Order: sequence, then C-alpha cells, then structure tokens
Amino acid sequence: MSFTREQILERLHARVAAGVPIIGAGAGTGISAKSAEAGGIDLIIIYNSGRFRMAGRGSVAGMLPYGDANQIVVDMGREVLPIVKDTPVLAGVCGTDPFRIMPLFLKQIKEMGFSGVQNYPTVGYFDGIARQDMEETGFSYDLEVEMIGHAKELGLFTSPYVYNEIEAEKMTKAGADVLVAHMGLTTKGTIGSKSAQLIDVCVEKIQSIHDVAKSINPNILVICHGGPISEPEDVQYVLSKTKGIAGFFGASSIERLPTEKAIRDQVIAFKNVKV
Repeated sequence: MSFTREQILERLHARVAAGVPIIGAGAGTGISAKSAEAGGIDLIIIYNSGRFRMAGRGSVAGMLPYGDANQIVVDMGREVLPIVKDTPVLAGVCGTDPFRIMPLFLKQIKEMGFSGVQNYPTVGYFDGIARQDMEETGFSYDLEVEMIGHAKELGLFTSPYVYNEIEAEKMTKAGADVLVAHMGLTTKGTIGSKSAQLIDVCVEKIQSIHDVAKSINPNILVICHGGPISEPEDVQYVLSKTKGIAGFFGASSIERLPTEKAIRDQVIAFKNVKV
C-alpha cells in the first residue's frame, strides 16, 4: 500500500508531538520488512546495500560496482512491496545514475508502489580525491539534490542522507521532508565497521546538521543513523545529548545485528539438546 507525502508527514509529526521517536528500518529481504512492520516501524527503506548486507557482505558493497543499484531496488521492491500492508516503503535511488532519465525513473518507482525515496548509493559517503573526481566528472552530490527535488514535485516523500552541514543546507532547500544525519558505516557484528567516530563527536555533528536544516525550514525533521549508533542504548544517548533530533534510521542495526545474534543463539540452543 502506498502513502501520499502528506499522509506520511502527518504520521511522523504525530509521533514527534507524542514524544515518540521516529524509527525507520532498512530491509534487505521480505522477511526483514515483514518483521519490522510487525514491530511497529514507521518507515521501511529498501536499497541495494540491504541485498548485500543480508547476503553476508558488508554494507559498503552497495557503494561499489557489484550491480545496477537502481535495478536491484526495483527487483527488491517486487519482493517487499506486496507484503508490507500499513507502512510507507521508500526506495534508495542512485541519483547519479548516468543511464537513467531520473524524472522518468522516479515515476516508475512511484507507480510500483513506493511512497518515497532516499539518495542511495550516495557520493556523500566519499571524500578526498575520490569525491573530487566524482564531483568534477558528472557524478556530483548536486545530482542527488536534484533527484530529491524531482521526487518532491511528483508528490513522493523524501528522506535523504546528509553527511555534513553543506549537504544538509542543499537538501533542505531542495524540499526534503526528513534529513538522515549519516555518521558512517555501522559498527559491531560480523561484518560491521571495526572503527568509527566517537559517539560524542557524532552528537556534535548531528546537532550541527539539525541546526542548519531548521534555520532554513523549521518544519523539517532530522533523525540520526550509522557509525557507533548501533544499539537502542546508543540512540538513547544521542537523543539525550541533542535537541530536536526526532529519531533514528537503522539498517544493519535492525536487520543484520539481530539476525546474526538470533541465528547464532538458536543454533547454540539446538546444539545443547541432550541426546
């Protein structure tokens, strides 16, 4: 079931007014989406990293040339969309894809039943020479900003990743509904990042992103994601140390880490059966 942008915003602002955090979940499989909805998730996002993550590969694989990111999302949509009954499902759209006419692709995404979009894979993940080369050769973050603008014009809900204040400003001015302050690859588990920014450094960055966005659009919502923010207690810490952050988006945190633990512990339990 698809939702209008207005319906989603009404739901999310009601959560905020009630003092309940907005929680979004990445879903790499149908069972992940089905289980997240059973838990009361507010948003489900499917993008190519979910496919790699749930195949036992690190989420960063989604940033590398191991498949057509936008086509993977279309394929995943056929798996997820028919079984999610009462939750908006967003598509991770690679806005720099040079082989798609983006307004037409966004119409296809909407017609499939997606209620919104997120910019993923994103060149925002990169910095240094790699980022400079991308920006100078036709793969600019500004294309992702344009994609978000096109999506808004089509009535799609938009929830882009931003990594810093400059990107937050651009996406807010493009009309984004929710900003996801991205703190890097999620830590912990068997394929998570082994290093991350200190959580207190993340707190400062998240707050700065929030403040820039709110100065442009007081109604925008900002949630956090990634890096050392991998467990509920981490989210609680961030929310207690920031002002105005409305919630959390978890991908590895919600589908990979619980799956790793649950399967491992179930196998151990079976192995402990007495013969």
